[in-house]
Amino acid sequence: MKIWSLIGSGIGIALTLWFLYQYGFDHILALVVTAGWAIPAVALIHVPQILTSGGSWRMVTQEHALNLTWRNYYMLRWIREAINNLLPVAQLGGVAVGTRLLVRRGVQLPAAIASAIVDTTLEFLSQIAFTLLGLILLSTNAIESDIEVYVLSGVLIAAAFASALLAAQWFGAAKILEWGSEKFAESWSRTPTNGIKGLHLAIMELYRSPRRIGGGFLFHLVAWLLGTVEIYISLIALDHGLAIVPCLIIEALGQALKTAGFAIPAALGVQEGGYVLAGTLFGLPPEVGFALSLIRRLRDVVLGLPALAAWHWFEALPQPADISSV
Repeated sequence: MKIWSLIGSGIGIALTLWFLYQYGFDHILALVVTAGWAIPAVALIHVPQILTSGGSWRMVTQEHALNLTWRNYYMLRWIREAINNLLPVAQLGGVAVGTRLLVRRGVQLPAAIASAIVDTTLEFLSQIAFTLLGLILLSTNAIESDIEVYVLSGVLIAAAFASALLAAQWFGAAKILEWGSEKFAESWSRTPTNGIKGLHLAIMELYRSPRRIGGGFLFHLVAWLLGTVEIYISLIALDHGLAIVPCLIIEALGQALKTAGFAIPAALGVQEGGYVLAGTLFGLPPEVGFALSLIRRLRDVVLGLPALAAWHWFEALPQPADISSV
């Protein structure tokens, strides 16, 4: 797994360096320095996104399996995003760590894994909806571009993948995981174990609750929409302000292209290319699109470094503790 992370990181670094060479490092740096006040501003705006995403995760965790407060989930989501954004792992690395921390807080392993699976699925579905909204608004702006066709094709592929993912969950893929983990544990420890027995039932219980599924989906959709405000503020700081609708379109398309590069750690280079392409639809110079992405990355550093420190501190605790008490 590490070799693929290294390969992905190498590709991402090469893409980023190519963009810097193509559009001028000095020019991009000057833009970011000029717009420096936007970095703490977008970091502050991003906090409600973390809160709403954490709220979705809390909503789709089995209530009878935990006694954690909402604050725990906000903190765990903060750590989860920091790992995905700053460490050389694929985009599911943070989910894995977040699930582990849930178990350390006292949630049973099947319930923790089920909540992570369902929450990630809802986040993916809500992004498809957000991207479709961006495409609809783009079509109403009468802007002709090949990117619209490519993104729509990507949305159809993503929708097909989401349908297959839901079908796999519904028809018992988790049962295979249960069986495999049990056999592996038995062969490793030579003693019977329950492993993640009950995972499929835990997932099905969540999907049978319209309140949880609908609420989790809406929480994530609101989080995607809040990202539009970050684009709006950043472009004002870069002296290329646009109305809120174009900012929503740029965010929707940029995030869609970023997700397409999920295998590359932190979507290095892919995120930059996404904002460059989306920005050109509204006349933004490529270097502005790159600077827009760089502001996002600096925001991730501002919010992520304390989160990584918190993660290591929680891991070092001698026994599970309630994060809300910290």
